[in-house]
Formats: sequence, structure tokens, C-alpha cells
Amino acid sequence: MAEEVILLDFHYSMFGMRVRIALAEKGIKYEYKEENLRNKSPLLLQNNPIHKKIPVLIHNGQPICESLNIVHYIDEFWNDTNPLLPFDPYQRAQARFWADFIDKKVHEGGRKIWASKVDQHEIGKKELKESLKQLEEVLGDEPYFGGDTFGFLDVALIPFYHWFYTYETVGNFKLGCPKLIAWAKRCLQRESVSKSLASENDIYEFVLSFRKRLELD
Repeated sequence: MAEEVILLDFHYSMFGMRVRIALAEKGIKYEYKEENLRNKSPLLLQNNPIHKKIPVLIHNGQPICESLNIVHYIDEFWNDTNPLLPFDPYQRAQARFWADFIDKKVHEGGRKIWASKVDQHEIGKKELKESLKQLEEVLGDEPYFGGDTFGFLDVALIPFYHWFYTYETVGNFKLGCPKLIAWAKRCLQRESVSKSLASENDIYEFVLSFRKRLELD
């Protein structure tokens, strides 16, 4: 019996991009369903009744929610190729810690720029710069956050790279994170990454439309 894999997603979501990358890394075929976040489908509401958010992976009728949780599930279930999480328990714990840091610090700092009124931008810029500086320290001189191997933490962060242009343009500043830029360019050489990320210009146009609709400027 063939696996049934469905992904409920939104093209510009950095969280959805994570799942698309993980599925591509594992070579998993799936049915993609784009969600209208202003008019969520009954399928989304049925399969994520708690948070009512994308992404949701439906695997053989069973829903898995929250992007990092989904990536972890994908890595555990399809464990015969391209492992994403480290084998060492300490390194696994560290990868999960910093992935959570990305959600709580990088995402929130960026959101204070692209999804908030201008009076929040300075706070967001400061938080985002500090967070990215800390991640550069974690990366060090390694090619990937997993050392020589592209892994879980790389999957968690790389979708945000295509949001950098929007952060900088809306916030009118420069992030200044050369190590992360170099790391991102290495990641983009992977087909699983390059084909899974929304384009920088499309993200920016989406954000402009969002800001106009909510009268944030």
C-alpha cells in the first residue's frame, strides 16, 4: 500500500518551507495543498483544530502539526536516508534548542519589522541583529550547523534567508551577517533547498500587500 502524504501549506511561510525541504531531502512524494490563510479550509481546521495554522503534514490520515515537530517526524519515520538530526544525544538537544531559538528570537524579531507598524521597527531590528549574531557564533567556521553535514538546524533556519531582503527593505537597514550569508549560499546549492524556497521578490511583494491591507505604513 502506497504512503499517503499531504502537506497543507502557504507558499511564503518560512515554516512551510522547512517541511518542503525536509521532504525533498528524504525524496518523499506528497500532495501539496495551498491554504488561504484568510479563509482556512475545513481540512486544515479539522487536522489542526488547536492552532488552526499551517503547515500540517497528513501522513496516512494522521495529522502532524508545528513545523519543527513535523521535520523531526519526517526524520524519524523516513530514517533510511539523509538523517537530519545528529545521532549524539547532546548534539540533538543542542540542535533542538537553537531551532527553538530561531522560532522565538529570529522569527519574532523579523515579525516586528515586516508585520508591525513603523514604531516597532527599531526594536525588531535590534532583536534580529542580536539573534543572527548569536547564530553566527554557533555556526563558527563550519560549513553547516551540523558541521560538514546539512541537517536539522540548517533546515530550521535557511527559509528565513529568503526573508532577509524583506526585513532589510521594509526596515531600511542592513543585517550585516557575512557568515550566515556564506552559509546560506552553500545551502542554496542543494536542490532540496533551492526548489523549496519562495523567491525573495515574491515574499517582498506578499509583505507589501499584507502591510497595505492592514495599513501598517
